[in-house]
Amino acid sequence: MEALSLPRILLSLFSIAVLLSTVAHPASAANSSHNTFLHCLVNYSEPSHPITSALFTPNNASFSSVLDAYVRNLRFNTSTTRKPFLIITALHVSHIQASIICAQKYNLQMKIRSGGHDYEGVSYVAEVPFFILDMFNLRTIEVDIDTETAWVQAGATLGEVYYRISEKSKIHGFPAGVCPTVGVGGHISGGGYGNMMRKYGLSVDNVVDAEIVDVEGRLLDRKSMGEDLFWAITGGGGSSFAVVLSYKIKLVRVPEVVTVFRVESTVEENATDIVYNWQHVAPTIDNDLFIRLILDVVNSTQNGKKTVRASFVALFLGDSKSLVSLLNEKFPELGLKESDCIETSWLRSVLFWTNINITTPVEVLLDRQPQSPVNYLKRKSDYVKEPISKEGFEGLWKKMIELEDTLFQFNPYGGRMAEIPSTSTPFPHRAGNLWKLQYQANWNRAGKEVADHYINLTRVLHKYMTPFVSKNPREAFYNYKDLDLGINHNGKNSYAEGKVYGVEYFKDNFNRLVEIKTKVDPHNFFRNEQSIPTLPRS
Repeated sequence: MEALSLPRILLSLFSIAVLLSTVAHPASAANSSHNTFLHCLVNYSEPSHPITSALFTPNNASFSSVLDAYVRNLRFNTSTTRKPFLIITALHVSHIQASIICAQKYNLQMKIRSGGHDYEGVSYVAEVPFFILDMFNLRTIEVDIDTETAWVQAGATLGEVYYRISEKSKIHGFPAGVCPTVGVGGHISGGGYGNMMRKYGLSVDNVVDAEIVDVEGRLLDRKSMGEDLFWAITGGGGSSFAVVLSYKIKLVRVPEVVTVFRVESTVEENATDIVYNWQHVAPTIDNDLFIRLILDVVNSTQNGKKTVRASFVALFLGDSKSLVSLLNEKFPELGLKESDCIETSWLRSVLFWTNINITTPVEVLLDRQPQSPVNYLKRKSDYVKEPISKEGFEGLWKKMIELEDTLFQFNPYGGRMAEIPSTSTPFPHRAGNLWKLQYQANWNRAGKEVADHYINLTRVLHKYMTPFVSKNPREAFYNYKDLDLGINHNGKNSYAEGKVYGVEYFKDNFNRLVEIKTKVDPHNFFRNEQSIPTLPRS
């Protein structure tokens, strides 16, 4: 480390004194260790980019607001949830480097948070004392229309990315999620998908470079990190391997006019036939069309009874006349009319898909807080490879009505997704999949009993679907994090624990991820409850 000048020594001492004044009970062993960690951070940060303004301890007046700002699941923000002993809201790459170097020096657990949308709160909670490296300040977006690329920092949100692309071009977009407040870092590193995946594949299928800080604190790009590590962080979860600072994404072409629609039908209105036909049409139809199917339980027309509603939500990369003509030929059961369709820009279609009024000023995409209130939630996933019979769906309706407070999302595959080899990125779910299934439970009341009830609903429904979904392994989507699949305690059984969920998320790609992990992070510094493990030491 470089020699410290006298002004820097004085600045460091003053900064540390201010920080330590916010730490409670400095005599305790844990806080003593944390204080030494703070000394280390200050010493390793550059004088031109002091880290002190990025450090928040629990006694800092802003600590709770900084922590809560990117909590997207209230299950992990209760009075009994373990809180971090420090939040580092990195303002410069040197703050990331200091965090990595000092955390290893003092054997501290680091969690990395971009947008906080991790379904299991893995980016901001832990079972052991930990600190958060919060990336939200690092959200620069540099769009280059001439090369049709953009450098996007990990703390940016998808809404910000889409808005900045649209500022430069009305005929470019990027294939990623439909929720605008999702952070780039977690979304892309875990695969990332949206309603253009049948046309352009996943987000990671459109990433050409990246910048990371590795376990040694080095700032690396694709060339200097090597193809193995680049492969791992484009779908294998960045937080197992490094801190991803930014991705260079390849923009895709979109028409100036796209079409969206939402058509609903209940089982009483012949939804069974429509859903049955959807599964044969949605994965095979024109790649410009993506039709999501949402299934939920609503009141029946018969008093006091419930029924299942099917909602078909679509994006078509073209005009409404062409869409209606296409669906009248390929999917007449849906009965789509031009009056059901809305022609709009690709950017405004994002508003429609996230249930924001389509006439709202597009600047709403720059709002980093969700438009709807944050709830308690549980998610699970599955993959369907064989069509389900009408009898199968009718049995599912009965089960859904019995459970009542659950919701399904079916996202069709096919198209470009079936053309990309399963080994081209860590994400393995390519050809052979008809659709991906998401189980949802959402609730707005606190308490363990309430939470257990809703979580159990998803587990019961997941169990019920066993005959209809993939087997050996029963596949799952890494971005839909689900700790029911297994938890890694990162001890001597780390590899065995990690293989349980790792094979479900990554299939045969899990082995390559483990080899890369063992090579680049042999002491398993970058770890969490579902990280990629290292090979067991012989």
